[in-house]
Amino acid sequence: MYNGQAVSLNTLEPGLVELVFDLQGESVNKLNNQTLKELTEAVGQLAAATDIKGLLISSAKPAFIVGADITGFQENFALSSEELKAWINETHAVFATLESLPFPTVAAINGMALGGGFELALSADYRVLSADARVGLPEVNLGICPGWGGTVRLSRLIGAEAALQWMMTGKAQKASVALKQGAADSVAPPAELRDVAMAMLNSAVAGDIEFATARERKQQPLPDSPATRTELAATCQTYAKKLDPDYPAPVAILNAVCAHATLPLAEALAVEVDAFVTLAQSDSAKSLVGLFMNDQQLKKKSKAWSQQADSVKKSAVLGAGIMGGGVAFQSASTGTPIVMKDIREEALSLGLKTASGLLDRMIDKGRMDAAAKAVVMDAITPALDYSEFGCVDLVVEAVVENPAVKAAVLADVESAVPETAVLASNTSTISIDTLAENLARPEQLCGMHFFNPVHLMPLVEVIRGSKTSDQTVARTVAYATAMGKTPIVVNDCPGFLVNRILFPYFNAFNRLLIDGVDFQRIDRVMEAFGWPMGPAYLADVVGIDTLVHADHVMQQGFPQRMGHDTDVIAEALLAADCLGQKNGKGFYEYGADENGRRFKEPAGLVRELISERSKRCIDISDQEIIDRMMIPLCLESVRCLEDGIVESAAEVDMGLILGLGFPRFRGGALRYIDTVGLRAFADKAEANTEHGPLYESTDGFKARLNDNCTFY
Repeated sequence: MYNGQAVSLNTLEPGLVELVFDLQGESVNKLNNQTLKELTEAVGQLAAATDIKGLLISSAKPAFIVGADITGFQENFALSSEELKAWINETHAVFATLESLPFPTVAAINGMALGGGFELALSADYRVLSADARVGLPEVNLGICPGWGGTVRLSRLIGAEAALQWMMTGKAQKASVALKQGAADSVAPPAELRDVAMAMLNSAVAGDIEFATARERKQQPLPDSPATRTELAATCQTYAKKLDPDYPAPVAILNAVCAHATLPLAEALAVEVDAFVTLAQSDSAKSLVGLFMNDQQLKKKSKAWSQQADSVKKSAVLGAGIMGGGVAFQSASTGTPIVMKDIREEALSLGLKTASGLLDRMIDKGRMDAAAKAVVMDAITPALDYSEFGCVDLVVEAVVENPAVKAAVLADVESAVPETAVLASNTSTISIDTLAENLARPEQLCGMHFFNPVHLMPLVEVIRGSKTSDQTVARTVAYATAMGKTPIVVNDCPGFLVNRILFPYFNAFNRLLIDGVDFQRIDRVMEAFGWPMGPAYLADVVGIDTLVHADHVMQQGFPQRMGHDTDVIAEALLAADCLGQKNGKGFYEYGADENGRRFKEPAGLVRELISERSKRCIDISDQEIIDRMMIPLCLESVRCLEDGIVESAAEVDMGLILGLGFPRFRGGALRYIDTVGLRAFADKAEANTEHGPLYESTDGFKARLNDNCTFY
């Protein structure tokens, strides 16, 4: 009947037709321009036919349809409101035609049906899910809402409150949940999906089940009564209390569902389209869609590296403290056996305890059982010597952050491993070239900087020294990816990528303290800006001793820019034995009250230390605090890109998002500059140059400004 590159219509038997999605040249089905064009033509043929009694909708791939093609559609978000609305309505018309066909339709859903793919399935009369299928509307994660009828049809199928839970979290739902709540009509074992779907279709064709009733169920609005309005208002009020105004998509979804619940289908869909258009043109959506695109770019790079790598069948970690135990847990729990070595038995016990505790948390959450824990723990081999290192493919060195100690340990282990083994130093600041000086095989050394806590932080910086080989980088990237991490390849420099960009931010914080700005106020302002914690709290979490050590490294590496021309409050705290959360004393004091409740309160000592060193007490607005904090961070991000520390703006921004918790809705430092506007940002920097070289724009940035060349 119809045979395209993404969609085909096949006759099954007299009167029964199958609409098959099978996008050629792709591993998954997605609703790109090609698919939508062919779907429009195929549905047109179905609507014009007079001899069809029933339609089965299926996928020839392992997943049904993973969603709309954000990569191809992103440019549409730049259209005018009317143009964007017209584009959305084209697909609405196709789905409406599919939904109104004069015969029953059944979608057989295997694998994933997400976003637009699930919205298409909602246009069918019935949905049969494979037991291992997942369905959902994850658009909120991109800063948008479902735009092809999802907010309307799903809320009418399963109720407004359940639908809001699906859409505002964006989580994919299990087949059993979809069936229980009414989004699915049947669930079948994977091998029986087609048979069960065909049986349902035949029942509908025979009239044993009334497809018109099923169709009406997902189109019928709630009665427009005082009781309904009261209930919707209460739902709106309940959910609104939990929402973050920095992320407008959940708010828009909530308002749209409550607004269109009592409207006829066509009017309800129009409400959804208006919400989608407004969100698609927001800065938040541009940032979040940009992050999705950046993430895809990083995955492609990691895949390319991994394809040229020798696999890591067995690894090792040197140092069995909290960090080493975290690395051991991450490696073993993702399928790579690991040797954990230390020179002290008690350290090995701590490392094993760390891994065991993390596994126990997984058991408590129902993600693992005791037998699975035993398998993971058996994959961690504690060792006090190098006897287990003869078949190790990669060693992660995670000893104390001291160049001499690290260099000695690396030289020691190099002679104990195969000549092909990679050595990877988990350092946050120490030059890879420095560590490679005394190695026989410097080309097989790189940095592998994990962020703490290892099991939670997704980023790994893979640092290439001047002698590091491509094969070393490839194997390390492959290992990080196998551990479930997101690796970014970074060229060697003081602080590498993330810490190099972070310390100008801390430098700016110190300058504000010396100017008499209260640290609690700075924390409040920066947390309101979107950071998960303000700079004072972050300093305590990092550790004041760690902060001071890294700051010294950055001053030595970039003395003109990152040196201090005033006292450093963190150094004064360290001299007073204030280590932050490590010993409960820092910018804040930490402890527990008589009821065991943990507390954090401003430390009196730090205000005394600041007061003794503060030169003045300036009058400053919240926006000026933001500018003084963010300009150095952003300009250092620009320098990292210009210096070739990483290859792309995407890697700069993803490093900050994944490694520092940069506000996601702002998209990263370079995306933030684009959003503010290059000219406006340059003016802000110019207005603050009195605060030192960290506020001076680079020549490259000035050239970019003159050419009106944004980072994205």
